[in-house]
Amino acid sequence: MEKTIRMTTAQAIVHFLNQQYVSMDGVENRFVEGFFTIFGHGIAVGLGEALDTNPGELKVMQGRNEQGMCHAAIAFAKQSNRKRIIACASSIGPGAANMVTACATATVNNIPLLVFPADSFASRQPDPVLQQLEVSGSLAVTTNDAFRPVCRYWDRIERPEQVMTALISAMRVLTDPAETGACCIALPQDVEGEAYDYPESFFAKRVYRITRPVAVEVELEDAAALIAGVEHPLLIVGGGVKYSGAGETVESFCEEFHIPFGETQAGKSACKSSHPYCLGGIGVTGTSAANEIAKEADVVIAVGSRLSDFTTSSKYLYQNEKVRFLAVNNCRFHAFKMDAVRAVGDAKATLEALAGKLRERGYLSSYKNEIRDAKEKWDRELERLGSITYTGEDFEPIVEARDPRTIPEFVKLTGGVLTQTAALAAINRTIEEDAVIITAGGSLPSCLQRMWKTDYRGGYHAEYGYSCMGYEVAASLGVKMAEPEHEVYALVGDGSFQMLHSEIMTIMQERRKVNILVFDNCGFGCINNLEMNNGIGSLATEFRCTDGKKPTGDLLLVDYAKIGEGYGLKSYTCRTVEELVEALKDAKDQDRSCLFDLKVLPKTMTDGYESWWNVGVAEVSEKESVRKAHEDVMEHRARARKY
Repeated sequence: MEKTIRMTTAQAIVHFLNQQYVSMDGVENRFVEGFFTIFGHGIAVGLGEALDTNPGELKVMQGRNEQGMCHAAIAFAKQSNRKRIIACASSIGPGAANMVTACATATVNNIPLLVFPADSFASRQPDPVLQQLEVSGSLAVTTNDAFRPVCRYWDRIERPEQVMTALISAMRVLTDPAETGACCIALPQDVEGEAYDYPESFFAKRVYRITRPVAVEVELEDAAALIAGVEHPLLIVGGGVKYSGAGETVESFCEEFHIPFGETQAGKSACKSSHPYCLGGIGVTGTSAANEIAKEADVVIAVGSRLSDFTTSSKYLYQNEKVRFLAVNNCRFHAFKMDAVRAVGDAKATLEALAGKLRERGYLSSYKNEIRDAKEKWDRELERLGSITYTGEDFEPIVEARDPRTIPEFVKLTGGVLTQTAALAAINRTIEEDAVIITAGGSLPSCLQRMWKTDYRGGYHAEYGYSCMGYEVAASLGVKMAEPEHEVYALVGDGSFQMLHSEIMTIMQERRKVNILVFDNCGFGCINNLEMNNGIGSLATEFRCTDGKKPTGDLLLVDYAKIGEGYGLKSYTCRTVEELVEALKDAKDQDRSCLFDLKVLPKTMTDGYESWWNVGVAEVSEKESVRKAHEDVMEHRARARKY
């Protein structure tokens, strides 16, 4: 009879997680780094006792906001190419609910995230306990049921022995490249402390092998036949290229067959920006080079991409009437999008096999000077964007500003004359070549996908699948933990910074050096543009005092440098390019985290290039500007693919 070990449910979780490993390409590493937690009601004396008494090799880190600590865990897993994770645990009720947004962020981006929210009593004897959500139609429903739609795997442990199958099932999902995302195991607080005689074998070392399945022969033949029959293919580098470590494979593939490639937000920096076939970002936030080539492409080879609306420009970008799509993806669900020909398998292994098929056919695209010309045109535009300076009363913003007060008022209030594009160009040429930058929601991802250049693989870290504002500051901690030898820079808008920056305290507590650059333009500039471009006024997107009905009064100034100083960061206020460059150079010599308060002129972010985004503009309106915007939307919808 097998030997057993008597321990609590919580102790079993900790003991089990200590023994989980992943292996890819013969390299084995521990999978679970530790726990982020905010100990509160329902978790402190159960899982807390287990982590206090015998955490094993697991680190225990203190979060400040449950969503924020989960964002840090997501960033850690993402920057580790999904081969390492940090688990997250919370109290019941509001603590648990705070993690729901982060779970959605992880699942949309296919990033492994393991969460343990505390729950009400399985026995129901003391119900309703503190922070318990009661639903009169079912006493089985708790706050943690909200995790069901945003997680790849969901479970609730109502008996101690259930944790064994739950943990094994969660590990199946977390280590599956095709299905990974958030996994939630809800822990009723009484069950956490209940004991069970667990078999010793449950705690044996487990190694999960991340393999490289190749698309089946018939799919490879279909893919090769499709490419061989066209003249102007275009490849899209998605996040799957990065997680597969297939950047060099893509570069070699494109060189051999003379195929240009564009990058998604998730795929950017999988390949080198300097590569002669790299056209930069593609789609709604893409470059003119990528989007102009895309319009004429007769085959689009999407490698490791979800083909979101930003990548396809709401299915409008690819205007060639004969265009077909080929999806190389390890997830069959994503491979079916855009009615694509499918090659389901690992990006690296499948591209290598596909290259062999094309080599046998002697294939070479028919591009002549189009790739070079498109890149040279974009390089000229990049130079223009990086040199835009404020000229006073005759200054013309990049994006139309319909409120003539905004820019002069901002300059008078802040003294800032930085343009966003010039600031990004200065940062790109000043910071370390092997630095990692982080971005998420707002206008910065648009500018960065277009403007940022890096040859450091993994040097561009964007969360744009869920476009979750508030991700950036917490993510800087996760990225720094994943790559402590590299400098980390979080580029965050003032609106996103206001939403969530509490993990600065955890950054200081963990003694990690990161750099936080706050782009202060006194508002949600990206959405302000969306309003105005579709005929709506500037409504509740600029940071202005209220007039009693709407925030249309004077602009509100925030001193973000003082916020940084309050946390103990080295802080800088930058109003010009010269001040920004000087601050960046000084920060390199600092041994503590730094915050840069950039006073950036509104309406100086990049605009669209040959792209369109489908939004729900009002069909009926009293405003002529809205009616015209609706007409424009309908014209573009008529030209977009329907499936």
